[in-house]
Amino acid sequence: MFREMRLKDQQLSQEEAVAILKKVSHGTLAINGDGEYPYSVPVSFAYGDGKIYFHGAVAGQKYDLLTKDPHVCLSVVDLDDVQPTKFTTFYRSVIVYGKVKRLTTPEEIKPAMMHTVDKYAPGLMDGGMKYVKAQEGNFCAYEMTIEHMTAKRSE
Repeated sequence: MFREMRLKDQQLSQEEAVAILKKVSHGTLAINGDGEYPYSVPVSFAYGDGKIYFHGAVAGQKYDLLTKDPHVCLSVVDLDDVQPTKFTTFYRSVIVYGKVKRLTTPEEIKPAMMHTVDKYAPGLMDGGMKYVKAQEGNFCAYEMTIEHMTAKRSE
């Protein structure tokens, strides 16, 4: 189902891919869209426990499409260094395929949001989780189970 990387000498290890996922602040989530067009949306996300977590509004296009079809692809770029005199770009990127499920109970949502707070507000877990609790019902949390992940570099 998933293609092997063509330029294997540029492939990064799974450990390097995870390090990139832990580092970058956002990615682009591709979702099967309505009609003929896919839907791609920037998302902030956190990696933890071998999963990817993100959140969003309780209504809207992302919510509707994920409810209809859980198959997604997350693309992140860690390095994007255009080299004009070499007619190339040095880059590091990760592509992750998986299925998303909406987390519905406080017990499911808590670890997802803990990973998120830890990534985006390190050292502020107590305040972050108080904020999350106060926002309960105003957002949806999602968990992406990774089915296939590749990382690539050109440097």
